[in-house]
Amino acid sequence: MDVMRDFELALPMGTVRGLRTGSEGAPRVLALHGWLDNAASFVPLAPHLPVLDLVAPDLPGHGSSDHLPRGMDYSFAGAVHTVLDVADALGWERFSLLGHSMGAGIASLVAAACPERIERLVAIEALGALAEVPERTVERLREAVAATRALPGKRLRVFPDIEPAVRARMKANGLTEDAARLLVERGVVAVDGGWCWSSDPRLTLPTMVRMTEAQIEDLVAGIACPAKVLFADPAQPYLPDPVRRARAALLPAGELVVLDGGHHLHMEQPREVAAAIGGFLSV
Repeated sequence: MDVMRDFELALPMGTVRGLRTGSEGAPRVLALHGWLDNAASFVPLAPHLPVLDLVAPDLPGHGSSDHLPRGMDYSFAGAVHTVLDVADALGWERFSLLGHSMGAGIASLVAAACPERIERLVAIEALGALAEVPERTVERLREAVAATRALPGKRLRVFPDIEPAVRARMKANGLTEDAARLLVERGVVAVDGGWCWSSDPRLTLPTMVRMTEAQIEDLVAGIACPAKVLFADPAQPYLPDPVRRARAALLPAGELVVLDGGHHLHMEQPREVAAAIGGFLSV
């Protein structure tokens, strides 16, 4: 199995860079990482999926990819078109999706929106999107607008070297040092005085509008392709076990797998995760 290699693609929004492994002619899988992660999220898993043409882009604003132009918002709707633009640039008409966390949410939308293009879906630690109750619509909108207007006045945190950044990621996400280091090394850029995150600060802004749970249920029920949903136990606070099980049950051709582990189980338990999804994706 070859080591993951760098690639870049020119898209309408700018240049997307990422990591790729496998060979042409193998089952095509587009791997989408989580919020504030990057393509290195799939480095531990890739050696355990040797029969796939696995392409892991840094989504816009993450890792080594360009930030969205000024005036554009980071949204799930926009990310759907980015995923399709990546597939088009690769020459892929039909392909499978492997997503973790935010990437699994984006993959859910793509699978529901474009059933003619998606062969299979693996969603790790998310299915659909984060929901909002209708009563918080105005409050959320006001918070998002205020935060957006205030963002230009904020200063980026500068780390004197890589090690404090690694420790910060370990603390923020409960990650092992090895997993955190993979993400940090691809997720920082050199600046005067040290290093800062390469991710676009706009990614930290609150989402202006979220779907309701009823809308997400309709979305999940519209995913027609075979799907496998992989969740860690214990569940994340923002997606309690009863909710995630109810969503998975709506999949027309879905299977739910629950493994003991943390949110980044695909990085920290890659062998177990690959055993659960590898045969499904290699069909």
